[in-house]
Formats: sequence, C-alpha cells, structure tokens
Amino acid sequence: MITEVTSLVGRTEAELAQWLQAGFGAVLGEEVAGKLAVRVTPATDPAFGDFQCNDAMALAKVAKKPPRAIAEAVCRAQPLPPSLAKVEVAGPGFINLTLQPAWLARQVVEQGARPRCGIPQAGGGKTVVLDYSSPNVAKPMHIGHIRSTIIGNTLDRLYRALGYRVIADNHLGDWGTQFGIIIKGFRAFVDQQKLAESPVEELERIYVKSYEQTKSDPAWLDGCRQELVKLQQGDPENLALWKQFVELSREEFNRIYQRLDVAFDRYHGESYYNDKLAGVVRQLEEAGLAKESEGATVVFLEEEGLPVCIVRKKDGGFNYATSDLATVQSRVAEFQPDRIVYVTDERQQDHFKQFFAISRKLGITTRLDHVWFGLMRLPEGTFSTRQGNVIKLDKMLDEAEARALAIIREQSPEMPEAAQRELAQAVGIGAVKYADLSHDLRTMIVFSWDRALAMDGNSGPYLQYAHARICSLLDKYAAQFPGEDIAAGELLLNDPAERQVALQILQFPVAVARAAEIYKPSVLAEYLYALSQAYSSFYQRLSVLKAESMAQRRSRARLCDLVAGVLREGLGLLAIRAPRRI
Repeated sequence: MITEVTSLVGRTEAELAQWLQAGFGAVLGEEVAGKLAVRVTPATDPAFGDFQCNDAMALAKVAKKPPRAIAEAVCRAQPLPPSLAKVEVAGPGFINLTLQPAWLARQVVEQGARPRCGIPQAGGGKTVVLDYSSPNVAKPMHIGHIRSTIIGNTLDRLYRALGYRVIADNHLGDWGTQFGIIIKGFRAFVDQQKLAESPVEELERIYVKSYEQTKSDPAWLDGCRQELVKLQQGDPENLALWKQFVELSREEFNRIYQRLDVAFDRYHGESYYNDKLAGVVRQLEEAGLAKESEGATVVFLEEEGLPVCIVRKKDGGFNYATSDLATVQSRVAEFQPDRIVYVTDERQQDHFKQFFAISRKLGITTRLDHVWFGLMRLPEGTFSTRQGNVIKLDKMLDEAEARALAIIREQSPEMPEAAQRELAQAVGIGAVKYADLSHDLRTMIVFSWDRALAMDGNSGPYLQYAHARICSLLDKYAAQFPGEDIAAGELLLNDPAERQVALQILQFPVAVARAAEIYKPSVLAEYLYALSQAYSSFYQRLSVLKAESMAQRRSRARLCDLVAGVLREGLGLLAIRAPRRI
C-alpha cells in the first residue's frame, strides 16, 4: 500500500518503485527480485528524465544476466502506469522515467491544495519529547546557546507539522554548587540598581566575583559551601533568593526567546527532579548496576566500551547523569513518548552514551537520541570567555537587526521607518538562523556577517527575497488583470523550466519528513534553496505577465503562487518569516 510518504520517499517515487518492483518480479521471478527493495530517485540530469532507477545493476549478479538486458526486459514487462510518458534504458542499465506533464500538473495542484502544502501526517498518535536550549540560571544567554535553541526549535516545528504530539522541555540548569557561590556573593556584592536594570548580567558579575574570591580565601569558600547546604536543606531565606534568581533569569530568557520566536511547553529544570536523585541511586544499587568505588557510587560500562559513570560523588552529591536518569524516568512515566531527543553540542557525546546505556539497563525502552552539533566560531577563532570574545546572544541579535536595517534603508529608502525596522528584524534574525540551519549539524560553523546577510547565494535573505519577488509579481498580475482567477484554468507544464519547478514542488513533503527523521534541518534548507534556484531559472526564461496566451499567463502565475506557498511554509518551519516585500 502506497502512503503519502514511504520510508522518507515521496508518493510519486513510491508508486514508480512499486511498478518497477512488479516488473523485476515478472522478469527475474519474485524470489530473485525480492532480494532488493527497488528504489526510485529524482534524476541527476533532467535531460535523462524525471526519475531514475539503478537496481538492474544491483540484481545482475544475483540473476547472472547483463544489467542492460534486465532493464530492457523490465521496461517491456508491463504497460506504463498513467503517470509515465516514457521509460528508457541508458548506459549499462539505468532506467530513466519521464512523467506525463498533465499527470505531474495534477499532482502539484493537489499537493498545493492540501494543508501545509501536503506535509504528511506521519506522526499521528505518536509523542516526541524535545530537550533543547537549557541555559544556566543566573548567566546571560550567549552565542554558544544559539545552536541548541535554533536547531531544537526547528525540530520542534518539523515534528508538529508532521502531526506528532511534541513536548518541548527547557531543562534549565537551575540547581547545583554554583548557587552557594551566588548566594554568598549576592549578600556581599549586589548592586540593587544594576540588578533592576540588567538582572542576569548583575547575577553573573556577582558569581564571577564570588568565585574568584573562593580561590584565594578558604573562609569564603567554606561560607559558600554552608550557603549551599542551607539551600539544599530548605532554608527559607536561601530558598527565596534562589527562587528570585530563577524567576529573574526566566524573564530574561523569555525575552530573548520571544525575539527568536521560540516557545516551550514547560520549564522543568534540574531542581524539579532533585528529590528523585537518591531514589535513582538506590534503584541502581538494588539492580546490581551501581557499586562503591573510592568512596563514590559508580556504574561500570566496560561491556559498552565506555568509561565509568559516577552517579553519586564522594561528598554525597549527584551529577548530571543522575539528574538525567531521574528526568528520563519521569518523562517516560508522564508522556509515554515514542522518542526523546536531546539537542546539545558535540562535547556532551560521551555523557549521553553513558546515560543512554544506563537507561537501557534500567529498562527504558523508549528511543533516546542525542542530536549533537559542532560549535560556532568567529573567523579569528573559538568564542572564549577568557579571551574576552564571548558575544551575548542579545547583542548578536541587535547587530543582526542593525546590519539588516542598513541594507533595507539603502535598498528601500521610501519605506516608512516603522516598516523598515520590522522588516530588519525579520531579515536580520532570519539571516542568523539560516546561517546556522543551512549547515550540516556536525560541522563547525565559522560565522560571517557578509555570508549570512548576502542577498544572493544560499542565505536567508536570498530566500526571503525570492518569496517577496513572487508576491510582487502576483500583485502586479492582480493589478493588470483584475478579476482573473489564476486557479481557474489548467496548470500547463510544457517548458522544461516549468517542469523543473513542478518537480521541485513535489519534493517538499519528502524534504520535511527526511529533515525530521534524520534530525537535519539543513535538508529542508537545501531543498528551499534548490526550489528558489529552479524558480529563478523559470523566471529568467519565461514571461509571466507577457505570456503568449491567457491560459499560459494564468498557468505560470499559478505556478508562481504554488512556489510562494512552499517557500512560506518551509521558511516558517525554520522559524524564519517570509515578508511580502524586501
């Protein structure tokens, strides 16, 4: 049975593969043909057709026949399906398939009429928990937080679009030894005016100053430890201070999330699971998984090829692994998710390997995935606090908007100031997001303002401009031909440029499904760029407003409208706005 998307393959590819599978079965017998699941992929060169299949070569050794002879026999084995205009064999046995233009046009129109441009609802009845962003309380968000936040939010949007129930959980770093240092420092160093003006920056200043004093003053260090013990024991004053720190931090985080158009379903930080940590260690001990070693409680993971994992330190404190084990048990019990996805940087790979291995030993069967990404760097090197080149996230977004505003003022000086600033926000922040999301997750990003804000090439502003250009064209169409319904006639795909745009549109649901399943937003970004490139070729080759006939003019305008719809939907999944004018 063919579904809307089968194994990350589009409906058209799946139907053609099914037809070819039957052909291979007729020629080679079901037993031989069944050794391989036939695959159909978009053609690498439009000159050879729309789709291709290379499986005759793969089955040649099994069948002990020349691959070209197999391919030719398969093409003759059964009548062409209604979708195909022709099937040809090339080279040693490549099967090239060309679609009927009218059939292709119907598929594109039908897809455009479906909700969200035909994104398949593959996630119905399934739940995904997404753990991302997770900044530390009492510290401002900096550029190091941007990748987890943007990547996680895109995966959030992709899975919701696919029909999944998504729980976006911001697992804040809101508990631990640093709070003894902050509380001690707060009482001694707080500047109430600075706290009112910029609370999180003031808390960070207090922490740094207090931490520096612990290095040279043993009595101060001991005082910090005492404050931490009082907090852990529920001292009312320390607990009130801690709650104030958390609330001030959350207000600041939410302000930045609002700028980024990011939202969470809940904020359950480390403190939420604090009373469950001792129980997790007891559970590990009772299961024979945790043992004492040099005063600490550890889990040995030699069979998994992993280092020892400490779950309770010598001083009785717990660590991240213990907290994550308590968290995953709570999430599984509350949501019964099909998968839980953690989005962090590459430095936490070993931690998640250990945590996942122990979870399985404890009987957690839910799929657990760690989506890790490379770090972001400046052209001159890594962001570093010691080197003084850490960029606060707020400042980076300010810079993005300011640079975008300068471009907009130069290109559209007649635009009202308020409109310029609103557009600068969409373009500037969209540029930062796309510069991140268009890269493979696991690569290091060397961030460049020039590349991020380029109006040509593979950038966010280029895609936004492509959408705005189509909107402008459609506005001109409506003005020149008032009352003319572009959807009234047939979609005509007689020119190769029109055909390539239609084929690209048809790949949108596949790109969305694949980007979600393999956790790579870059798949969707690459698709949107390829679509905009196909549209650009179409626009340069063919006239819309001055087409030879009304039917042709109306058809091309309709194709433009379909492209705009996909660009708008796709950019929205990347949390990038698609303005009507730039």
